[in-house]
Amino acid sequence: MFTGLIEEVGVLRGVSSGGEMMVLNIGASLIMGDLKIGDSVSVNGVCLTATSIGEHSFTVDVMPQTYRNSNLKELRSGSKMNLERAMAAGGRFGGHIVQGHVDGTGEIRSVKRDQNAVVFEITPDKTSLFKYIIPKGSITIDGISLTVVNTTSSAFTVSIIPHTLGETVLNHKRPGDSINIECDVLGKYVDHLLHYRGAGSEEEESSSRISHDFLAANGFV
Repeated sequence: MFTGLIEEVGVLRGVSSGGEMMVLNIGASLIMGDLKIGDSVSVNGVCLTATSIGEHSFTVDVMPQTYRNSNLKELRSGSKMNLERAMAAGGRFGGHIVQGHVDGTGEIRSVKRDQNAVVFEITPDKTSLFKYIIPKGSITIDGISLTVVNTTSSAFTVSIIPHTLGETVLNHKRPGDSINIECDVLGKYVDHLLHYRGAGSEEEESSSRISHDFLAANGFV
C-alpha cells in the first residue's frame, strides 16, 4: 500500500521489451537506501516489484496487463517517473490509500495557472471512471495523491501547489500528455457492494444488498 506522497523523481536508464512485456531499469537515489529485491515500488502510480538492485538503480518487470492499462508503454530512456516505496508500518499517513492498481489513463486537456497553484484538466480514457470521481474526493494521478476540484461530463480538474509541481513529473507534463489514474478504492468497494450479485442463497443475497430502503430503515437517510 502507498500514500501517494512521492519520494523522488527517478529516471529511466534503460528499457527492454517484447510484445506487451517490459523490463525497466530505473535510476534513483533516495529510495535506494533500504530497497530490497521483492519490495514494492510505485512507478508513476503503478505498483511494481524490484527484481534486481544496483548501486544507483533497480529493475522491475511490467506484465501485459499493466502494459495495456497504464502509460508505462510510452516510457523511453531518459523519461522521468514518480517513485514511492510501500508505506512502512507505523509511518505517517499523509495522503490517502493508494494501491498502485491503475484503473486507466487520462489525457491532460489543459494546464492553467491560478495564482500560486496550477490547475490540470484531465479527460479519462474510460467514461466508467466518472462514477468514482467526485469533487473534493481523492484521486491518484501518476502516483500522486490529489483532491478533485471539479468535474464535468467529460473531464475533471485537480489543483497543484508549487511544492508538488516541483517535486513530481507533473512539472514536465503538457497538454496532450497521458497520465495514470487510480480512483479511490473506498468508492470502488461501495460500488461493488451496491451492485453485488453473489452465488449464495437468495436470502443471503437479498440481505447483502444495500439499497435506499435499507439505508432509510437503518437511519442512514
